[in-house]
Amino acid sequence: MEAYIVEFLNMLGRWVHMITGIAWIGASFYFVWLDNHLHAPKDPEIADKGVGGELWALHGGGFYNAQKYKVAPKKMPEVLHWFKWEAYTTWMSGMFMLALIYWYSAEIYLIDPSVADISKSAAVLMGVATLGFGWWAYDYLCKSKWGEDEKHLSAAVFAFTVIMAFFLTHVFSGRGAFIHFGAMLGTIMAANVYFVIMPGQQALVDATNAGTVPDPKYAANAKQRSVHNTYFTLPVLFVMISNHYAMTYGSAWNWLVLIMISVAGALIRVYFVKRHFGEASKTPIYAAGGLLFLCFLGMSPIMESKQAVAPTLAPATSAATVASGPSESAKTFTAVQSIVKVRCASCHAAKPTQAGFAAAPKGINLDTPQDIAKHAASIYQQSVLSKAMPIANMTKMTDDERAFIGQWYKAGAKQ
Repeated sequence: MEAYIVEFLNMLGRWVHMITGIAWIGASFYFVWLDNHLHAPKDPEIADKGVGGELWALHGGGFYNAQKYKVAPKKMPEVLHWFKWEAYTTWMSGMFMLALIYWYSAEIYLIDPSVADISKSAAVLMGVATLGFGWWAYDYLCKSKWGEDEKHLSAAVFAFTVIMAFFLTHVFSGRGAFIHFGAMLGTIMAANVYFVIMPGQQALVDATNAGTVPDPKYAANAKQRSVHNTYFTLPVLFVMISNHYAMTYGSAWNWLVLIMISVAGALIRVYFVKRHFGEASKTPIYAAGGLLFLCFLGMSPIMESKQAVAPTLAPATSAATVASGPSESAKTFTAVQSIVKVRCASCHAAKPTQAGFAAAPKGINLDTPQDIAKHAASIYQQSVLSKAMPIANMTKMTDDERAFIGQWYKAGAKQ
């Protein structure tokens, strides 16, 4: 029953996180686009009101006229919409998911003894510390001398993210490392809204109500952090979907894959922001494409070792478990079935016996010969190429067993 409750909460949390994330990212994208498409008003009456830019748009059968003031209106409107809860609810739902999946079940999703043999409490504490330290380090860089020059700041933040990606992938499982990297960036984004952007906007409102000129530093700081959030968006989105693609976090160079795809995402965002300004250069897109292609090559089976492997079956799949059959292929499949039964079917079954699983992940059952043959390609991809499965290698699949499955698959995956 516990596994079912966790699975149900997982579904609800993921749904809420997706909804709030769409709202936050959608608002962010819209206002970046709006800012970059504003034109000086031609009507002198509008300009006299302090409007610095306006835009006409048509959507949903109606005309809209958006106006942005150079500083603030002479009098505050009775109703003023604030865009903050999208960020807060996205972060809170994300933290709920992180705690429910990766911290509550750290022994399954966060800890990989082959990477670092750490206790559950140590793993959770390091996960929490990653979020706090990530925000502190980033905020420190922004407020330091590095923050006075955007190019220098970008280089420093990039170096910091590389260090964190390398560190996380050497203490957590690949999947856990990726999600904590994304959670760190998401925490930075939400903290930017809470600690910098909102206070800056509140100072602007307070100064307008008091009839004084607001300190320009608040607007400058808020603008800087808002721009950073824009470029963090696509890397965070990649991390959100990465747990579905073991070839990324399961790569031997997973920290480099994480950084390269994150940089590619940021470059794609750079391209669209510049495009809003009318700059037609496609260099960022070409650079992003090059990075993604390098990732493709690095994760591709083409790059796997060509060295011949002569596997010997582990005790769980010894000769005693391989019944004699009418052909060598039948004997081989019987051995593969035995490996899968012992190493995989505790989770991938109609009724999983592994604690923490109410249903087979992705709906893939491997408890019958027909199921194994049907999902042969997935078994090969997950257990041989990426070695992401069994998750955290909880069932202790050996390298010989992985090699044996690989040979069976390359020979045609015959039953």
